[in-house]
Amino acid sequence: MANFPRRRNKNGAVLPKAKNSRFARFARKVKGQDDLPRSRGIYLLPNAFTTGALFCGFYAIVMAMNQRFEYAAWAIFVAMVLDGLDGRIARLTNTQSEFGAQYDSLADMVSFGAAPALVIYEWSLRGMGKLGWIAAFVYCAGAALRLARFNTNIEVVDKRFFQGLPSPAAAAIVVGFVLLMVDLEVPGLQLSWTSFAIALFAGLTMVTNVPYYSFKELNFRKSVPFIFVFVIALVFALVSIDPPKVLFPIFIIYGLSGYAVFFWRMAKGKPVSIIQTEEEPVDQSERR
Repeated sequence: MANFPRRRNKNGAVLPKAKNSRFARFARKVKGQDDLPRSRGIYLLPNAFTTGALFCGFYAIVMAMNQRFEYAAWAIFVAMVLDGLDGRIARLTNTQSEFGAQYDSLADMVSFGAAPALVIYEWSLRGMGKLGWIAAFVYCAGAALRLARFNTNIEVVDKRFFQGLPSPAAAAIVVGFVLLMVDLEVPGLQLSWTSFAIALFAGLTMVTNVPYYSFKELNFRKSVPFIFVFVIALVFALVSIDPPKVLFPIFIIYGLSGYAVFFWRMAKGKPVSIIQTEEEPVDQSERR
């Protein structure tokens, strides 16, 4: 039988013999073969939640254009819930990916950047002319800058704090005010300057260095005192009684808490540092 020479690569080294594709999966794996980088793919489950949040943002824009501001506000609150679930589901199912992190940021820009700006503009700021759309643009630009800075500083910022007001909380302040006033049947044109101030506050606070507690240190797998369970149940009960009157004050308190902590630490001579002091693994699914 003829003996054909084995194939060689460009450097002259002999290439290994090709295996039959039918039986390749039964062959013994070489040590270290599992360490090779896997092909990049798109995971369905976490990205489905991100797509749901993106749809809620789009739905809020459509409802705002149709003057259905209550539906628009609730759509953004639903987007907040879905946005909080996608990263946790990715960690639980071990399906984190760089694609999911980037997709989450783009969805957040629509749901918590463009949608709240358009909602408050259509509801109250339209009658102010140029000042109205400038305030809405400041909020939208603040959300974009906030998300971009988070993506670039994720490896150096202390995970206990957010650098600036998180975009979902800023969106909750804006649409929470709209939802409360709609529930009280107060026309938006009568509160143009209040809406102007709220939009500027939320937009500018997102790009400040004011630290906001991230609640990432909470470990729900550990035992907690009974009072904690009672407080959580009390919060859910209060929200269910009258959501518009409860949600807005909660997020206003959170929005002011960062300034309170910042100035209190400054008065004590110990400013809060948001620079990470301990090396921790970077979780790409927590981009926001």
